[in-house]
Amino acid sequence: MIKSEILVPLLNANEPEARLVSIHIKNGQAVEKGALLFTIETTKAVSDIESPETGFVRLVAKEGDTVAVGESLAVITDTFDEPVEILRRGDAKATPEEMPSFGTLRITKPARILAESLGVDLATLSTDQLVTEKVVHQADSATEKIDLTFPTSEKPYLLIFGGGGHAKAIMDMVKLINIYAIAGILDDDELLTGKQVLGIQVLGTRVLLPELVKQGVILAANGVGGIIDIGVRVRIFELLESTGFKFPALIHPRATVEPSAKIGEGIQVFANAYVGSEAVLHPRCMVNTNSVVSHDCEIGSYTHIAPGALLAGHVHVGERTLVGMGVTTTIGVHIGSGVRIGNGAIVLADVPDKMVIQAGRYWVGKVE
Repeated sequence: MIKSEILVPLLNANEPEARLVSIHIKNGQAVEKGALLFTIETTKAVSDIESPETGFVRLVAKEGDTVAVGESLAVITDTFDEPVEILRRGDAKATPEEMPSFGTLRITKPARILAESLGVDLATLSTDQLVTEKVVHQADSATEKIDLTFPTSEKPYLLIFGGGGHAKAIMDMVKLINIYAIAGILDDDELLTGKQVLGIQVLGTRVLLPELVKQGVILAANGVGGIIDIGVRVRIFELLESTGFKFPALIHPRATVEPSAKIGEGIQVFANAYVGSEAVLHPRCMVNTNSVVSHDCEIGSYTHIAPGALLAGHVHVGERTLVGMGVTTTIGVHIGSGVRIGNGAIVLADVPDKMVIQAGRYWVGKVE
């Protein structure tokens, strides 16, 4: 018998999703009322979730998932082997027959058949919504409706993927660098199509990617920050790469990168940031405004060093990690992969993989 269902709480009225950063128990484990089960995090808050009942935990979500408010994380049952069949609330109306998967794509059977008949590349369809026949028709007609004529330029064309705040910062930086001509913007928000962001045309959604490559646009900049879930940013890089795009390193003219630093493809270094001697920035990582990556540091792929972070010398940061705004570290610490360090934290010891350090905390190598 299910005694209680554990749902994702609302931590911030402006954020309908959170990241499940830690699961503190095993599936089927016996727990007492009040036992720590989960840690979830938004961009502005971290919260622990405790068991509302004594019983056995049956997990629904997985560590690292991005979960919506009201979705199920787990249920508490009377026995450890009791059969439990429960779906995420967002999927409750879908069945395997109605929504077969194609990688991470959610698409109905009729829509998939239609896409195959029209020759629509499934990889270009958005993974952020259930793809129906209507969505496929829109994708098929997109290249016919949008004028893909670019401003005349002798500079190589660069595509911006994304039309939000991070993309705006990228656009301004590209204009100052003055090496590339911005061909246009793609954004999966169809309401932006045909509009302009900072004077740059929004050409359409990701369905235009193959057509852009055909027309010779093979450079792209990822304009999605992915603060809540770095996986979103990673998937966009993978989508662009699979379509044929390459990613130039973008370094703001007001950033300082020492000549001996090693810079990977697709990295982004923003205004007033400093990258020290023999530092290593692995591909597709980000060093944001006013942050310091001191000498001999190493930053892993896709990792985000947020504005104002101060990394002392010889600091090693793994892949897909978020080092929050104003974080400071001591010299030589190793920060693992998949870590999230909240704003203003002070890191004085090594941080294991997938650890979450709350904003403003001192990290001395153990959970306080």
